[in-house]
Amino acid sequence: MAQDLRNPDPEYLAFWRERHVCTLTTLRPDGSPHVVPVGVTYDHEQGVARVITSKGGTKVRNVLAAGEAGARVAVCQMQGRRWATLEGLATVRTDEASVRDAEARYAVRYEREPRPNPERVVIEIRVTRMLGRG
Repeated sequence: MAQDLRNPDPEYLAFWRERHVCTLTTLRPDGSPHVVPVGVTYDHEQGVARVITSKGGTKVRNVLAAGEAGARVAVCQMQGRRWATLEGLATVRTDEASVRDAEARYAVRYEREPRPNPERVVIEIRVTRMLGRG
């Protein structure tokens, strides 16, 4: 079920504030999907989902391989009959301000500080489509 990007159901947004393990799907250079478990935060006002990760990981390499325009990706979560997918264009942010902001958002959603990681970067997703039922 498609959600209105500007005015999604309140339950849908609430679902993105609950603590859930999510998946991130990126595309490898050969076009095959790479799906991994991640923590995701979603800022509806900015239309941005964020994933913190290490800079040397496959998901980061897949996003970078798509070039400056960004990589088509999806993040998804589910619980019972509730599910939510955010699709969009991902880029990698390495600047300290973006990393600290993403870490703070992660700490709020997941109710714990992320472990220290000097290699941390942020996969930032500009959301273009919202699907699901919250």
